[in-house]
Order: sequence, then structure tokens, then C-alpha cells
Amino acid sequence: MEFRKAKREEAEEILQLYQSLIGTEYCVWTENYPTEREVEFDLSRDALFCLREKPSGRLMGTISIDDDPEVEALSCWSEDLTPVAELSRLGVAAEYQNHGIARILLREAMAELKSQGYKAAHILVAKDNVKALRSYEKLHFTTAGECELFGHSYWCYEKEL
Repeated sequence: MEFRKAKREEAEEILQLYQSLIGTEYCVWTENYPTEREVEFDLSRDALFCLREKPSGRLMGTISIDDDPEVEALSCWSEDLTPVAELSRLGVAAEYQNHGIARILLREAMAELKSQGYKAAHILVAKDNVKALRSYEKLHFTTAGECELFGHSYWCYEKEL
């Protein structure tokens, strides 16, 4: 497996992965999110990462380092864990689900954050996303609070890096 920054020429493939997950169990994504706009936003900030299978090069999953003022403005976050970044848009291709790929993406993204000088990571998880909740708990994220954003109920998780 290879974890690395996504390249601009991979944008369409990443968008197709996002779209393939719409309507699947626990996924709150819609045809309106994530879109090409989010992919371009992440690419423009060098904040979109992918995990590829070797030697085939198949896209296994993606994760981004988000910059969302609404999320960062939530009052539940620990004030002593700064600087902090939000992890977002974690998606694993259907054929690779239930094999620990989400945890690999999270670990690698957190290592990237740490190398950039961040002290903590935030992530929102839909309250009914049982699979994601298990992954975050196994990685020792703690529950900072809960929120209603973007028409959904989320747990607000954080982890010191």
C-alpha cells in the first residue's frame, strides 16, 4: 500500500469514489456533497490524500485535511490542543471495506498532521455510523461533544497527536 498526497489528475477518480459511497449504509453523503468543489478545494491546499494498492495502483481510499470554520468554531473542542486540524471526507472503496483501511488512512493522516506541527486532530462522525465509531475508538479518539451541522447529528471526536 502507498499513502500519499493526491494528484490533480486523480480528481475524477476520487470524485467517483465519493459518489460510489452515496446511499451506502451509514454514509450521510449526497449528490450535493462531496462534489468536484470539495475535491478541488482539497487539491488546491495539498490536503487530499489517497491510499493505493500495490502493485495494481487501485484506489483503496481517501482522506482530507479540511479547513471548515464552522467545525472549528464548535465550543466542544479542547482549548489546550492547538494547533489542530480537522480530518474529513474519509472514504473507502466498497471492495476494501471491513479490512482496516479506514484506520490506516486515519493513522497516516494523523502522522502527516504531526509532521506539519499539529498537536491534535478533530473529526466529525455521524452518530449512527457504527463502523466509523469503532475505528475512532480503536484509535483512541475521545468524544469532545456533539453537534448538528449540515442537516445531520454528529459526534465530535478529537485526538492528541
